[in-house]
Amino acid sequence: MASEDAVSKTTGESAVSTIVNLAEEAKLASEGVKAPSHALVSICKSLIAGGVAGGVSRSAVAPLERLKILLQVQNPHSIKYNGTIQGLKYIWRTEGIRGMFKGNGTNCARIVPNSAVKFFSYEQASNGILWLYRRQSGNEEAHLTPLLRLGAGACAGIIAMSATYPMDMVRGRLTVQTENSPRQYRGIFHALSTVFREEGPRALYRGWLPSVIGVIPYVGLNFAVYESLKDWLIQTKPFGLAENSELSVTTRLACGAAAGTVGQTVAYPLDVIRRRMQMVGWKDASSVLTADGKIKAPLEYTGMVDAFRKTVRHEGFGALYKGLVPNSVKVVPSIAIAFVTYEVVKDVLGVEMRISD
Repeated sequence: MASEDAVSKTTGESAVSTIVNLAEEAKLASEGVKAPSHALVSICKSLIAGGVAGGVSRSAVAPLERLKILLQVQNPHSIKYNGTIQGLKYIWRTEGIRGMFKGNGTNCARIVPNSAVKFFSYEQASNGILWLYRRQSGNEEAHLTPLLRLGAGACAGIIAMSATYPMDMVRGRLTVQTENSPRQYRGIFHALSTVFREEGPRALYRGWLPSVIGVIPYVGLNFAVYESLKDWLIQTKPFGLAENSELSVTTRLACGAAAGTVGQTVAYPLDVIRRRMQMVGWKDASSVLTADGKIKAPLEYTGMVDAFRKTVRHEGFGALYKGLVPNSVKVVPSIAIAFVTYEVVKDVLGVEMRISD
């Protein structure tokens, strides 16, 4: 009888142990399924927030974006655009409202994924750099310094630029063509296929090097200045701008404006060279830029250094800053709107900032 009780007790304990083990395995399996799903949703929301920020900010300043490119690449022997106000009036008079937003569809098709990748890459790069910094310094309470933020922003800019560069290349060409241009691209895909067919796949990345070199200080400084300025305002609370460790939308817009001004001023000459290199190899490119069907100055550059040298030699150092005024008017609100829109959309979607500093 005692033997039977012992066997029964052993059997019961074995059954309970089995049930407990099965329950633990089920719990682990459940957690294993939910975690990736939650992470994937969070990533998607973050990408959506970045994409919306890019589309909204760029559409708001589309006329200035087009004028900037036209000023950058116009033929010096046939000046059509002499400044921001005159240039906008000229576009309005000759092309109407559609001319003000020409190329914006292509621009948004490029900037939405570019912005999504850029903001997401910045968060991931910031987390990775912060982890390495804490491990190297042995200080688990260390925070991102402005220099580390600059590095994270540079990484994000390079990744985003490289991923969407062909779109940027054809966007530049679509933007500068007019109704009188002898060569017409019908849209994004027609431009991509035409360039690929007539000039080869390498042409889609023409001007990539100055773009990457320019994006390092541009995007890097944008993020570094914006985040560092926000942190400084929250910590010091000057003029009562920060309440409960939160900044108002207006204050964040001002931080974004300051970041955009610093970044674009430093990187602007490289943006001019990038645009000019993108025109190389395009049949009738000079006549497209003058819009009169007469080739007056062939666009031929053997590389980035040659483009710099010829631009300065033939047009002076000031040519490296052609279009800076409309670009400044464009960049200040654009960067500000992008940063604030990104944060607002993330709040609406319920995504937490993952930079652990």
